[in-house]
Amino acid sequence: MAQYPDPAALAAASVSASSLLVPDQRQAPLIDASQLVTQLAMAGLKSPVVLDCRARLDDGEAGERLWREGHLPGAIHVDMDRDLSAAVREDGVGGRHPLPSHQATAELFRRLGITPEQQVVVYDDMGGQMAAARLWWMLTWAGHPDVRVLDGGIQAWNQAMGELKRAPAQPAVPTPSDWQPSFDDSLLVSAEQVAATDDSLLDARGEARFRGEQEPVDPVAGHIPGAFCRPTPSNLEANGRFKDRMSLMRELRSLLPAEGEVIAYCGSGISACQNILAFAIAGLPLPRLYAGSWSDWISDPARPVATGEASEKSPHAPAR
Repeated sequence: MAQYPDPAALAAASVSASSLLVPDQRQAPLIDASQLVTQLAMAGLKSPVVLDCRARLDDGEAGERLWREGHLPGAIHVDMDRDLSAAVREDGVGGRHPLPSHQATAELFRRLGITPEQQVVVYDDMGGQMAAARLWWMLTWAGHPDVRVLDGGIQAWNQAMGELKRAPAQPAVPTPSDWQPSFDDSLLVSAEQVAATDDSLLDARGEARFRGEQEPVDPVAGHIPGAFCRPTPSNLEANGRFKDRMSLMRELRSLLPAEGEVIAYCGSGISACQNILAFAIAGLPLPRLYAGSWSDWISDPARPVATGEASEKSPHAPAR
């Protein structure tokens, strides 16, 4: 294996301490790879907790396998199915990735050694879609004041550093914390609230799934009546990094009505968080999350389903 580059040397040549301590306010929820290099190298600065959130919908073991093959220095693997989701119910209520309870989430964060005084950096390899933005959102929900998503993910780190760390045979266990999160459930909505709302619904899935032309995951195709479609790749540049603040602001504002709040959903509450992250980058009010999303919505046959392009919300008969 090639010699691992010296983070301190790269840090000295790339980012000053003053720029590290005063982040770019245009991209406040994000951290650049060069900034992270500096944070990990600077003496006297408490290093952030770095969490590897890579995952694949069709392979539940992929995230840990990818982490073992190579990860950022000190990064801890966080599993989308086991850590960021509760157990799936047989009746489908809660969706394919149910949001964990307050207790389970708090226990996870304490096990990871997270405290409100220490910055947390999360990353994946899919522009936050799978599943760094989900963990960013969960930490925000829990009241953590300083959570950043690595812009460009592990690919950006590779470009900056050119090397990863392989997992040891016995990975180090973080020292547990005693953090008692304060959850803000106003960031969430239920299916009943979605059914009754006049707020704008924003679907993060691809356009073909939104229109009901294909559905590779869930048993029913289509979208929640009245929803708008914003596929999560629309928030990214070709290099996998997020678009700049003004571009995101302009695109999101042009898509949605000027008045009212926004509710974000997707197939199971994972990629919807990346749309919420895009609002944060744009400096816009955060949408609330319908955590169960489409897979929860269709668990009740009485709920209406729409197909085709974005449609008016009512009236719609159930589509089964």
